[in-house]
Amino acid sequence: MLGLAAISLVLAASVVIGVWGVRAARSTPDFLVASRSIVPGWNALAIAGEYVSAASVLGLAGLLVKNGVGAMWYAVGFTAGYVLVAALAAGPMRRSGAYTVPDFAEYRLGSPRIRRMCGLVVLVIMLLYLLPQFKAAGVVLELVSGIPYWVGVVGAGLVVSSTIAVGGMRSATYVQAFHYLVKLAFIAGPAVFLIALAGPERRDAALDLSADPDWSRPLLDLDGSGHPILATVSVLVATTLGAMGLPHVVMRFHTVAGARAARRVAVSVIVLLSLFYLWPVVYGLLGRVATPTPEETDVVPLLVPGAIVPGTAGAVLTALVAAGAFAAFLSTSSGLLLALAGGLSHDLFGGSLSRLRLGVVVGTALAVALSLPAADVDINVLVGWAFAVAASTFCPLLTLGIWWRGLTATGATAGLLVGAGTSTGAALASVVIELEPGTVAVLLAQPALWTVPLAFLVMIAASRPGSVPEWASEAVLRLHVPGRYSTGDSGAIPRARLDNRVDATDETG
Repeated sequence: MLGLAAISLVLAASVVIGVWGVRAARSTPDFLVASRSIVPGWNALAIAGEYVSAASVLGLAGLLVKNGVGAMWYAVGFTAGYVLVAALAAGPMRRSGAYTVPDFAEYRLGSPRIRRMCGLVVLVIMLLYLLPQFKAAGVVLELVSGIPYWVGVVGAGLVVSSTIAVGGMRSATYVQAFHYLVKLAFIAGPAVFLIALAGPERRDAALDLSADPDWSRPLLDLDGSGHPILATVSVLVATTLGAMGLPHVVMRFHTVAGARAARRVAVSVIVLLSLFYLWPVVYGLLGRVATPTPEETDVVPLLVPGAIVPGTAGAVLTALVAAGAFAAFLSTSSGLLLALAGGLSHDLFGGSLSRLRLGVVVGTALAVALSLPAADVDINVLVGWAFAVAASTFCPLLTLGIWWRGLTATGATAGLLVGAGTSTGAALASVVIELEPGTVAVLLAQPALWTVPLAFLVMIAASRPGSVPEWASEAVLRLHVPGRYSTGDSGAIPRARLDNRVDATDETG
């Protein structure tokens, strides 16, 4: 019951902070981007809290036990993705004045149709990413308290949806910043104690990579495919480029005052993520010795404390890790539900504040319903699919939309259809079709290596030079020029109402 008590304290603190963070959310800007008033420090902590998901806390350690040290490439990809975000997207996206990725697509391409299509892609990515979060909540509660899996999933959905529906982005920001600190303290703190208490023999065994050459191979051999280089590169492409295309990540850069602040936030997040991802690796290495053959790899960090330190001390450490894992669920699912509500209400149906709140409720219900039968699916498998779809759709759209004036609505539409269709189709095929380990199996389970280049090529090829509108150069220029930028009196750039969302005093640095 110590675990349940620790989780209850985190929940209570989250509710108190969420209520404190609520300012009257009376408009779409208030709800979706906190009226662009979040300071960079808070925003960086919130993004790190939102991004470090249950897959990072639980799934990465389990993959390390199951697949060997090559699983550490997941952490590399998750963190490296923010380097691309900082370099290619953070500043220009903030200058666009959009609230969401579909908002940006309509601004840049002048097509309501592309906005609706992007809204549908948002739903796919967010639901794929929400499933492992709700699964983690159910698994953690079941392990530490005996609560049935489905009760934990439903209860977690009720808690998160009620908090987000009331306070929107501002409330979520303060709660997620708090959750990052909780996760770092409750995951890193017990890890330090476990390293000290494991004893020299276990520590040496955990670090002795020579005992098992296959496990110690510094590449990721998925399910014994025999193609570790191919699998590793595929995972890196999905995790690195997928980070740039995640809607809830992009959305965060619109909550700060300007483009320079957005870039500062992205760089700070890289530091925070690098600090955190040391610790799931520690649990994986200790789990290799203490729990070498767990029935459920997703709970390795929860099993390690009791295996190394039996008794009360182990129970206390397990309770802290459980609270940290639950905080990971709360913070990530909050951001995902905000993006999902934006996709449902703001981008597809026109977002009044009441519809945005309704979107949170509907999105939660969908995620809970889909999570109930997903109890036996590895957390990182689901997260990998979400990253693959994001990398194959929004990464090409944002990269070309920001840096190439020749992208057209027709090209973007074709690329989105191809990227979404091939990435989701490949993921589903990898589950439905029983294939022998090999090249085909790897490219279906981790399709980003071929679906991302395909989406880029289709967007470029389908964007005919003669169909580029006259205002495209001006729209792209606006994304890159610091300071006040006027579109002139021609009114050529579509969606003039977006002009009111762009800072008139963006920094010049």
